[in-house]
Amino acid sequence: MKKLIATAAALSLMASTAFAAQCGNDGSGFAAWKQAFAAEAQAAGVGQAGLSALANAQYSQSTINADRNQKGVKYALSDFIRIRLGSIDSFAGQARRVKAQNATFYQSLEQAYGVPSGILLAIHGMETGFGRNLGNTPVVDSITTVAYDCRRSGFFTPHAIAALKLVDQGALSPGQRGAAHGEMGHTQFLPGNVLRYGVDADRNGRIDLYGIADSLASTANFLRQKGWQPGQPYQEGTANFRVLNEWNAATVYQQAIALSAVQIDG
Repeated sequence: MKKLIATAAALSLMASTAFAAQCGNDGSGFAAWKQAFAAEAQAAGVGQAGLSALANAQYSQSTINADRNQKGVKYALSDFIRIRLGSIDSFAGQARRVKAQNATFYQSLEQAYGVPSGILLAIHGMETGFGRNLGNTPVVDSITTVAYDCRRSGFFTPHAIAALKLVDQGALSPGQRGAAHGEMGHTQFLPGNVLRYGVDADRNGRIDLYGIADSLASTANFLRQKGWQPGQPYQEGTANFRVLNEWNAATVYQQAIALSAVQIDG
């Protein structure tokens, strides 16, 4: 009996594998992949709105071009700051002006999550220029494209499922645009992180990463859940600095956030 059960289980696994969505390295197989992936998505709990968004998704060549051309962050800190921020002084000045527009909001975030406003503002400014550049690629297109692409399908597939669930929930419109790899909103969350760490800060019944309140509260919640220690320092060598690695793995990025935050909050 045990052998029969094991054999049946093996056959079931083989059948499910045979019908699994097959990745590809160009757009030629994307339509077939979508059809197969729809069954996986439905089994994972994606509803009709998400499945419709998947059916209408287009292969994003611009996403693939961006993915293939990644060179990593290899700049010295001074060069990274000059290229990305101009200077710490000018960037921190912008952030302080943004903070002054709604100081009570940033204070409430620090009280709720223990993350200094300077850290949140530094991330907001570095990711999207304080919301000036939220990305130009439809999120559903980009995230399904990288889920289909063989290079990192395993990593991006759960995020593709999450994006479709966000469509179901009304947290993401099917045509909403974001960054090249499906990052969303003011601080560029991947869809799976929206589901896990997203906060409905404005209490309107949905998580909207394209609204500043939900986006920055979600960012603060992400850092807190990753181990941020309220009231503790965050410069290089501290436990809080290591939490910044959860946000972005580039050391110069982490250093720039910490240096900027000091001046923003100073």
